[in-house]
Amino acid sequence: MYTVAQLIGGVWGAGGEEGELVVHDPTDGSPVSSAPMATADVVGKAVEAAREVAAEWAGTAPAERAAALHRAADAVEAMSEELTAAVTAEMGKPLADARGGVEAGIGTLRQYAELAPMRGGRTLHGGHHAIDFMAPQPRGVVAAITPWNDPVAVSCGLLGAALVTGNVVLYKPSERTPATGWLLARALDQALPPGVLSLLTGAAETGAALAAQEVDLVAHVGSTETGRAIAAAAARTGAKVLLENGGSDPLIVDAGVDPVWAAGEAALGAFANAGQICVAVERIYAHRDVAEDFVAALVDRAKALRMGSGRDPATELGPLVDRQHRDRVHGQVTAAVAQGARIRTGGTLPDGPGAFYPATVVTDCRHEMPLVREETFGPVAPVVVVDSFSEALRCAADSPYGLGATVLTGSMSHAQRAWKELPVGTVKVNAVFGGAPGGAAHPRRGSGQGFGYGPELLDEFTATKAVHIEAPGGGHW
Repeated sequence: MYTVAQLIGGVWGAGGEEGELVVHDPTDGSPVSSAPMATADVVGKAVEAAREVAAEWAGTAPAERAAALHRAADAVEAMSEELTAAVTAEMGKPLADARGGVEAGIGTLRQYAELAPMRGGRTLHGGHHAIDFMAPQPRGVVAAITPWNDPVAVSCGLLGAALVTGNVVLYKPSERTPATGWLLARALDQALPPGVLSLLTGAAETGAALAAQEVDLVAHVGSTETGRAIAAAAARTGAKVLLENGGSDPLIVDAGVDPVWAAGEAALGAFANAGQICVAVERIYAHRDVAEDFVAALVDRAKALRMGSGRDPATELGPLVDRQHRDRVHGQVTAAVAQGARIRTGGTLPDGPGAFYPATVVTDCRHEMPLVREETFGPVAPVVVVDSFSEALRCAADSPYGLGATVLTGSMSHAQRAWKELPVGTVKVNAVFGGAPGGAAHPRRGSGQGFGYGPELLDEFTATKAVHIEAPGGGHW
């Protein structure tokens, strides 16, 4: 069992005893980690301690900060197997997927270590007697509140970008993955000056206390409801907010595509990590010409997935993060059935321990059903049959969210229409996942605000200062 300690002001174990948070393995319900609960008073003291070292870290040369981030990546790599095991134990992700998330996090740290020293401001063409330029500067104290579904990759993105641009960071991992956050913070702390990174653990109350503090930027990846609460708190303090929140990403299956291939993409998007991915496929609009064959192939794919413990290398579908979440997912499925939908496979609560839920395909869905309109965050693929590509686009765009969308089509004109018309931050054509290194996204509406990942995230963690310098007395230099 992991026993987590907090890091405040460069001191491990700081913060005192404020209560205990216990996390249970979603495979069998056994306790796997315990962590202290940081109170609002402890959070306030952590912010004060971070503020004391902010100026020194901001004044460190960019190349020196980048070198520290490279060393941090080395330390995370050396701890990769421990991190992988912790992710699987705390939230159930299969080992191979958990390892992939750790490797992605290491790659992100190295990417930012390479990119950051090359960033600069820009000069402006003014008078001959003056110098005008715009320079990026660190924001100061950053609060990073991260999720449980891919805890290492997401945390490395936010922490790496914030640290390498000269900010000090207060890191609050999800209450469902505190040991993963603790291990990651231990690795990063090895390469950083004392106090530059702090670790605060606890439940929603701790996150709310952190968001309400006088910090300079709050970065949050998680639910839309929490994101809106953070934005409201930041509006009172003046902190900048970066949010990547909930989504209900559509998948469009156009007429003329290979239905078996399309089913493979849909299954990957809907069932990977048990559907617990921000950009998971949450709703499918299949053209009537291919819908029947597509659904048959998707059902076959769902039935073929091997459900089991994340520690078993043969597992393809691990448990959901906990039984409370499973009950919510199952409730959405049963409500859809009551509204006329049909379960083609899955949709039942397995016997035995753990938070397992089978890959589920639901047909006869209508666009207005909550199962289609709302975020499910589980291994559920609701299918809506449409009569045209225009209808599919219209339905896909009709959502309070704006994270991502996927279009499977053999038509270049349809692909062009899709990326231009869909009001989301990322449009993927003919692949549910993937993309070039350094790619970024800009979520919209209920899915958040600000760039996530890519070089643009470095810009988000800096403030731009315009500078005008004239020669004395209006003369020349």
